[in-house]
Amino acid sequence: MKRLFCIITGCLGWVHAVTAQIDPAALQQWRDRKYSMFIHFGVYSKLGGVWENKQISRGLSEQIRAHAAGLYSDAYEEVAQGFNPDRWNPDSIASLAKRAGMGSVVITSKHHDGFALWDCAFTKFDIMDATPYKRDILKELSDACRRQGIAFGLYFSLIDWHFPPAMPISGHNSDSITPAHHTYNMQQMTELLTKYGPVSELWFDMGQMTRQQSEEMRALVHKLQPNCLIGSRIGNNQGDFTVMGDNQEPDYIIGVPWQSPASFFHETWGYRSWQERGDINAKIREKLTSLVKVASRGGNFLLNIGPRGDGTVVEFERDVLLTIGQWLNQHRDAIYGTAPDPFHVAFDWGSITSRNNKLYLHLMNRPANNAILLPGLKGNVTMAQLMGKGTKLKYTAGKDGLQIQLPENLDMSGLFQVIELTLPNGYTVPPANIRALTPGLTLDNSNAFPYFSNATIDYNTNFTSTIKNAWALEPQRSGTNRPTLTYSKEEQGRTIDLQLGSTSTAVRLEGGKAVQLNNDIASLQTGPIHVLGPLYSGVGGTHGSLTDVDLSKPWPRQDGKRWTAHPEWKNGTQYSLEAQRPAGAMTAHYLLQEITAPTARNVLVKITSGDAIMVFLNGKQLLLQNNPLREPRMDHYILLPLQAGKNQLSVKLFNYFLNAVPFNIDFNVPQEVYQLTLPEVRLQKGTYFPVSWQLHNPSTPHDEMGLPNLKLTFE
Repeated sequence: MKRLFCIITGCLGWVHAVTAQIDPAALQQWRDRKYSMFIHFGVYSKLGGVWENKQISRGLSEQIRAHAAGLYSDAYEEVAQGFNPDRWNPDSIASLAKRAGMGSVVITSKHHDGFALWDCAFTKFDIMDATPYKRDILKELSDACRRQGIAFGLYFSLIDWHFPPAMPISGHNSDSITPAHHTYNMQQMTELLTKYGPVSELWFDMGQMTRQQSEEMRALVHKLQPNCLIGSRIGNNQGDFTVMGDNQEPDYIIGVPWQSPASFFHETWGYRSWQERGDINAKIREKLTSLVKVASRGGNFLLNIGPRGDGTVVEFERDVLLTIGQWLNQHRDAIYGTAPDPFHVAFDWGSITSRNNKLYLHLMNRPANNAILLPGLKGNVTMAQLMGKGTKLKYTAGKDGLQIQLPENLDMSGLFQVIELTLPNGYTVPPANIRALTPGLTLDNSNAFPYFSNATIDYNTNFTSTIKNAWALEPQRSGTNRPTLTYSKEEQGRTIDLQLGSTSTAVRLEGGKAVQLNNDIASLQTGPIHVLGPLYSGVGGTHGSLTDVDLSKPWPRQDGKRWTAHPEWKNGTQYSLEAQRPAGAMTAHYLLQEITAPTARNVLVKITSGDAIMVFLNGKQLLLQNNPLREPRMDHYILLPLQAGKNQLSVKLFNYFLNAVPFNIDFNVPQEVYQLTLPEVRLQKGTYFPVSWQLHNPSTPHDEMGLPNLKLTFE
């Protein structure tokens, strides 16, 4: 008889920084792994993307239960009765991961089909009761991972197509989690975190939990295993690390721990028997390129395999992994435990990883003239050599940086060569976003170096959020300067952590001197508000350019929709757009109003929205903000830098949860900003002066700052 587990429903109190409960050593250990194995394995593996002798090409093969005609629950249960992975060898899997150079294994404990790979007390649709295999796959794999000295992690689907009280299968998979379903998920999570020893990470997927549900799930995980890291797809910004989109490799700086999940083939994650696998050498190079790029940007690379229904690993995937593992054996110091590329420029020849006294140059392409320039690098170089070969390279330090000369006969036809550059006393490189400190210099969003995360309510509503802005000032002379913060009603009452030089101070944006804007609202000429939509959409991004939009033509292309003018809509009056069908969820409407100003001026406007909103002036983005608490309406105050003549104010209104989307464009608001004078700072010519700001104690580290009008001016 199965042992019943108690249901843990108590919720830990929410803390301001979601990583605060994680031991810093455990977090660093997770970050230092760099490379891990993902495994999609379950009943769907037996089908291999085929149902009733037909290749099911719609959707991913692990989701065949939703896409194959006639594959109902009872039919799928019959498939499970034949699922007998008698060639599954957990020790072989763990050994493969270790030989491949992977520091952990993350396996699908339960995918959307609801089938549990463990002996679950709360369902009969599991490996012990529904199949002839009758061996707890998770227990045996977790034990095997411990024997190999690698970490063990779990994927867990928040949606469940087999649990009757769950929402029915939908096309978008971000289904709401009913109270009964949430209790069921919590019960299963309790089992997973109490039966199988340490779990390094929990990789949640899909579903649309409420904020309270996400907080309760997070609290349960950290109560049972305080150092188990939670992926961001738990929703509502409750993750300890942010998960990129599938096969996404960001080319921007992410200011929180992050991971890039990758499949061997974009068409599927689970085993697909008829998958075209292509040239193995091209695939090896493709996946090694991804690993190096992710590591060079500070992330972790999670590469998936999809074993067959009998438990064997596809030979093509095995051989790719082992070849990359051989490369890692020679170049391990260039990947594991490294820091990101310290330079803030792109290199055509490849990528860089780093340590305090080392730089590793991964040669993906032959550089022009066989020479590499590391701009602005300063430090005492004692050695430049090819890793694993001992070949010494010539290098020259000059005013522009360090130049390294490659041999003319260097063979680059195989996997990447790596140059190991040793600087025993450390090194410096120019900081990002250097700005000459001249009188009247103003720092704002338009000239900042941003640090990003992903703000995530659920899988469908995540967007790239800005969590920090930074600059490096270059004083033209030594002396003191008195900076001034300028903010508006939008930022009033917020607290920021403001770094000026080596000092960081929490500054509350209040008590500033009110300053009237030099404008005349009555002199503005506003045209009718135009609307276009609905269009299927996510939170961020636009369907086309919003610069110089021709309102007489379809948008965004000739086959697009047409703008509709509404002369009856008046500025300062709230209206609503119907969000029911044919609009519905995951849609956006665009508003566009032309504003003619006799002279250039700054004008404050209040814009009302319901869900997420983007605001543009003449095609330039001024605001991106979601609605994480799902308030019925939001008011934003945006400072518009109008140019003389015609301007176009564009608003994207995203909708996910409302039946009617409210909106209002109102210029009849107090035209004033606030100035807060700060203490003097001392600057030294020839020494960079770092400046940055971010929210002080945000509810989560992933929250969009939402400071569109904040400025810092130097005398």
